[in-house]
Amino acid sequence: MFYPFFFDPTIILLLPALFLAIWAQMKVKGAYAEYSRVATIRGIRAQDAARMILDSHGLRNVTIEPVPGNLTDHYDPRSKVLRLSEGVYNSASIAAIGIAAHEAGHALQDMDGYAPLKLRNMIVPVANLGSGLAFPLFFIGFLFGSPTMMDMGILFFLGVLVFHLVTLPVEFNASGRAIKVLAGTGMFTQDELYGAKKVLDAAALTYVAATVMAAMQLVRLLALRGMRND
Repeated sequence: MFYPFFFDPTIILLLPALFLAIWAQMKVKGAYAEYSRVATIRGIRAQDAARMILDSHGLRNVTIEPVPGNLTDHYDPRSKVLRLSEGVYNSASIAAIGIAAHEAGHALQDMDGYAPLKLRNMIVPVANLGSGLAFPLFFIGFLFGSPTMMDMGILFFLGVLVFHLVTLPVEFNASGRAIKVLAGTGMFTQDELYGAKKVLDAAALTYVAATVMAAMQLVRLLALRGMRND
């Protein structure tokens, strides 16, 4: 049986994942907005906190620099650069320092040779290729009745799902390292630790939502593949 692309019934499979993604975004925006207005007692800026964490672990070769955008913070393992977004870099808020500590956690993973991080870095090119080719290949095959092209699209998208699955332990582990370091250095009070954990837990939920969405997208492609053969 043939179902037009824009009106196929499998779209309902994505609704729970979509609601989860919306809820996760609301959670992270709410937590960030709340704790970005609360300065830490010690008044340390996020860039200085990240520097202290890196230096205390012998990572003086890792540089810290600002990057344009909102919540564009990331650690680049290739160039050994920790980049903090404009709203985080010079901020002394609980949210900013929590985010900076999280990114420093990725640098610590890199130093330790953390296996999931190494695996994620290896499959980034495959995931990027898959995200660009999966849907065009699948739906061209769907429209023209080509099982081979549909299967290629599914295979490419499987790489995207694997990337999301590998990302989960990487992000959760980085947050765990961040909270442990902040607690161990005495940089935060218990109340401040609670706020930082709330921000990082909300951010982690967005990765869970993205993984669920990818999984349901794969289920949808497989369902469409079966329908097209009917």
